[in-house]
Amino acid sequence: MCRHLGLSVVPGTVRFSTGAVNARPDRPCGVRDSAARGAAGAPEACGNDRYRRMMAYLELMRPKQWIKNLAVLAGPAFAMRTDAHAMGLTAIVFAAFCLVSSASYSINDLLDRGADALHPTKKHRPIARGDISPPAAAVWAVVLLAGGIGVSLTFLSRGTTFIIIAYFVMILAYSVALKRRMILDVILIATGFVLRAAAGAQAVGVFVSPWLIVCTFTLCLFMGFGKRRCEIAQFDTLEAAGEHRNTLARYTPELLNNLISVSAGIAIMTFLLYTMDRDTQTTFPKQHLLYTLPLVVYGVFRYAMLVQSGRMHGPTDIVLRDRPFLGAVIVWGFLAAAIMLEDKWIHIGFVADLLGGPAEAVIMDTPGAA
Repeated sequence: MCRHLGLSVVPGTVRFSTGAVNARPDRPCGVRDSAARGAAGAPEACGNDRYRRMMAYLELMRPKQWIKNLAVLAGPAFAMRTDAHAMGLTAIVFAAFCLVSSASYSINDLLDRGADALHPTKKHRPIARGDISPPAAAVWAVVLLAGGIGVSLTFLSRGTTFIIIAYFVMILAYSVALKRRMILDVILIATGFVLRAAAGAQAVGVFVSPWLIVCTFTLCLFMGFGKRRCEIAQFDTLEAAGEHRNTLARYTPELLNNLISVSAGIAIMTFLLYTMDRDTQTTFPKQHLLYTLPLVVYGVFRYAMLVQSGRMHGPTDIVLRDRPFLGAVIVWGFLAAAIMLEDKWIHIGFVADLLGGPAEAVIMDTPGAA
């Protein structure tokens, strides 16, 4: 029958008029030729390649930076909105910001791929090292952005969606041009944190104290200048830093040290003003937050020390790696939660005496406020 089909049979080989395809039984199914498809381990190599590509796309999203989106918790937490509905909305806001911020990171890495290749650490980013092509990164950014806005439109209010879109537009302007504007670049970064906090408050419908907004802005301003100080410390000279980003050549260490000192002082002062502001819409005795001032001062000064030492790469690195700083944050959060829940256990006499509050529980009917 093979003769009728125009085939000649040779042991171990099926020959066509155009060539030969080996058909030895020791070769895995689907492997044509060692020169074309590699050795017998080609399927494993293909699987590993797919895994590396998946991890590269996940890395492009910068999941470690999602910790910044926890700022959406500020409004609901300080307003004592801990019911299931409010926490669910807050979680959705967090997820939407993770997707949208990851889209902005993808666009930023796409635009900065040339400069990142010259950076000592950013050269390992997926686009800069060549694991993801620019067109693929652009498509991925669109997918993430559509997902974030789609989630917001589906589950959140129009006001919250507007804030999320405003955040993305601002970060897009930052990535395209405004990050090259000295001082303004850090102001935009700090404003991004304020928008995160505002979106969380808007989602659950709570009032946010203006002093809390100012405190958030100045604290993030302080951290932003600290990030610039960390970036400069990674280069041997200002000229080398300027090759990566023009503004870094103008951010001298002396200037940044002054900006860090000024913004740190303002951040601490606005925190004190927030705690001493006796607005009538607050549902907990926030003046007792004054007692956490030593932890606030320690955290601010510890951060300033670390960014000037040059051992850290930025705020996220400090939060995740420096145990004393992270410990101060955790202890402050525990004490702040205890103060906010004071009316639940203030009937305990010694606690009431310690905090100077009433001996009996006081339940306020005032609407939620931060």
